[in-house]
Amino acid sequence: MSQVTLHSPQASPLFRRLKRGLKGTLSVFCTLLGLAALTFFIGRLLPIDPVVAVIGDNASQEAYDQMYRQLGLDQPLWLQFVDYLWQLVHLDFGTALTTSQPVATDIARVFPATLELATVAAIIGVGLGVPAGVLSAMYRNTWFDHLIRFIGLLSYSTPHFWLGLMGLLLFYATLGWIGGPGRIDFSYEFDLQPVTGFWLIDSALSGNMAVFKNVFSHIILPASILGLSSLAYISRMVRSFMIEQLSQEYIITARVKGLSRARCVWNHAFRNIAVPTLTVIALSWAWLLEGAVLTETVFAWPGFGRYLTNALLAGDMNAVVGCTLLTGAIFVALNLLCDLLYRIFDPRTRQEAT
Repeated sequence: MSQVTLHSPQASPLFRRLKRGLKGTLSVFCTLLGLAALTFFIGRLLPIDPVVAVIGDNASQEAYDQMYRQLGLDQPLWLQFVDYLWQLVHLDFGTALTTSQPVATDIARVFPATLELATVAAIIGVGLGVPAGVLSAMYRNTWFDHLIRFIGLLSYSTPHFWLGLMGLLLFYATLGWIGGPGRIDFSYEFDLQPVTGFWLIDSALSGNMAVFKNVFSHIILPASILGLSSLAYISRMVRSFMIEQLSQEYIITARVKGLSRARCVWNHAFRNIAVPTLTVIALSWAWLLEGAVLTETVFAWPGFGRYLTNALLAGDMNAVVGCTLLTGAIFVALNLLCDLLYRIFDPRTRQEAT
């Protein structure tokens, strides 16, 4: 009787949910631990002397030895790694050599600029990419389909830094339609009171439309260039999802019964691709955060990507490791979010789980 109670239908689904939750937690923990180990040992293997990066190459041997011990480099490698993990648990990434500030403080300062840029780019990519992908599947192998695929191929093959330079030359230097490098003109900088870190929102909340227009004129070109790659990826994936759905029997049956093509596509087929499309959008947004490095460098955008580039050029491994860990954590978090969205919006996954 006791065995029957342990394996009763009421207890089994709960046990499977707990088991699945523990497996997911262990998987996330192992992923973050592996990422931390990878960044730590890569930082130790690079031909960059952290002591020289701190005190310079003209310091005396005594000063060099003192800083060597102060940084803990005289300890065994495994003990250095344990100390490194202990610092990460407390969100302590060390001090940035380029700014003499804690890396966590620097990231908190520059990350909102990148987040705003990537979000505007994602809005552009989603707003144009999803309809383009659906219409490309509806009119498959027509001139419109070929045009969308050509634009996608062109955006993948053209370097973003070249597009940025050409865009600045044409729209800023020649036509004067947009603002130049940076987030805002110097003449408007003191009129903006940062509140959220998103200057479009802050300038709109201030009610000063001149500041808002200036901020918008600076962000529109780099966001459009980033959004172009997002548009290409999203439209290609949505097209693939939609072509598969349009060949299903339920769509053919609906068409035979007299439903219009538009209703079959948007009311039926698009609902079935909504969940994988959300996954594509979330991952595309994460790639925009990472891919903003070159764009921010070209446009002198004071964000996460430019901070990482300056840290790499200066050999500031504390900042590089902190930025790398943050990027990896964002991808892990978005993958968990995508998995959660699948379970919320797709009943089939909940049935399989139980």
